[in-house]
Amino acid sequence: MPRIGVHRLQHAHDLPLPERATSGAAGFDLSAALVAKTPLTIRSRSWRAVPTGLVLMLPEGFEAQVRPRSGLAAKFGVTVLNAPGTIDADYRGEVRVLLINHGVEDFVIEHGMRVAQLVVQSLQDVVFEDAELSLETERGAGGFGSTGVQGRAEDRP
Repeated sequence: MPRIGVHRLQHAHDLPLPERATSGAAGFDLSAALVAKTPLTIRSRSWRAVPTGLVLMLPEGFEAQVRPRSGLAAKFGVTVLNAPGTIDADYRGEVRVLLINHGVEDFVIEHGMRVAQLVVQSLQDVVFEDAELSLETERGAGGFGSTGVQGRAEDRP
């Protein structure tokens, strides 16, 4: 099992390291680490970078993805703006969660609130090369809804 080094900044010294809420969870919870524990408000239809107070030392060949928490999205309309946000193995800055409030009410974040989840994945090394490609596939160049929302495009009325 790969190990990930974590450096906690001063404003996160009292918060837990990322952990799974249940044994079957894919993501590790990220908590808001607010300087001076002062609540942070995300106005309706606005976004803010929420600090976590964590600096990750991912092993080479891994990335971490910052993903939304479904409960925040379902209950308040709050989600990760650049979902998934990517943290590269060579990044050594504080992990911040770019949250957007799609809701009609302002959303207040308290120190220690779980605001996102972190999924760590290994990367596949690939090489891109020039090639002659055939567009002759079942889908071809169709994209952006070409297969419809009820099923395949030719199945729609």
